[in-house]
Amino acid sequence: MPAADFDMNEIHWLMDMFNTVDVGLVVLDRDYKVCVWNGFMENHSGLLPSAVKDRDVFDLFPSIDEQWFRSKAEPVFVLKNRSFTIWEQQPYIFKFKNYRPITGKADYMYQNATFIPLTTITGEVGHICVIIYDVTDEAINKLELELLNSELEKISRTDSLTQLYNRGFWEESLNREFKRLKRSQGQSALLMFDIDHFKKINDEYGHSGGDEAIRHIADLLKKTIRETDTAGRYGGEEFAVTLLDTDEEGAVVFAERLRRLIENSSIYYDEQQIKITVSLGVALYDDKFAKHEQWIEAADNALYSSKENGRNRVTVYSEKQK
Repeated sequence: MPAADFDMNEIHWLMDMFNTVDVGLVVLDRDYKVCVWNGFMENHSGLLPSAVKDRDVFDLFPSIDEQWFRSKAEPVFVLKNRSFTIWEQQPYIFKFKNYRPITGKADYMYQNATFIPLTTITGEVGHICVIIYDVTDEAINKLELELLNSELEKISRTDSLTQLYNRGFWEESLNREFKRLKRSQGQSALLMFDIDHFKKINDEYGHSGGDEAIRHIADLLKKTIRETDTAGRYGGEEFAVTLLDTDEEGAVVFAERLRRLIENSSIYYDEQQIKITVSLGVALYDDKFAKHEQWIEAADNALYSSKENGRNRVTVYSEKQK
């Protein structure tokens, strides 16, 4: 075979590979104008190479984050080093629709990219090649796994009946707050309360009626707490709330507001109205507490003091309640 024919075959093969390879290949000049546009880019953009040649890439694709793109490309031009980007940093460079059936949940193609300097015979970088990889399958699988793990973590720390934090997670958060207060000498309050005469509710309306009462209290509690507060179901019909950066006055105001809200509310179960009240105990953080369990015990003592003194009331812990 003559050398000229062999060279022509080589060029043909290279052009064929260039247009059929399953990655995007784009060559940009120093002014970010398109010089080369392969078949992958044509198929996914719907734009022929003749339509994009010598056009500013940012004009062609306004969705490109120009500032970010330049921050990746400029070091390639100047330092002659390759640059890489992954979909976690930027989901895509070119906003192409996703047509893969397996990852139909994604609206757009997730992309990794490599920026490669293209030098002239004098060693100057006058162009860069941007290689675009479709990583939609990988990205969707990772995102779904992260979502699943997040849901499992949420389930592990959530009480199934009330959707409040369960006792284990709530107590862990209280212990963290206790340690923070030990270091900072700040102030926070612990509120514990339970439903008055809950056994009577269970006896009259069954356990389903009791569950409905617990859910009702939890819903009202969620509407009352601040974003910084941590509420949990401590066990049975007993609830606990950690009130961060709250003094005695603020804790009592919160507890009274919650008490009145519950007292003035009603539950309708099995076509019957159920009226509920709660007894509440408040304990302020005290640096005399050696461990967080003593803080819980103090709030519990205040709660039982409320019960002993007629129920449906708020009591603040004092040393006399030991």
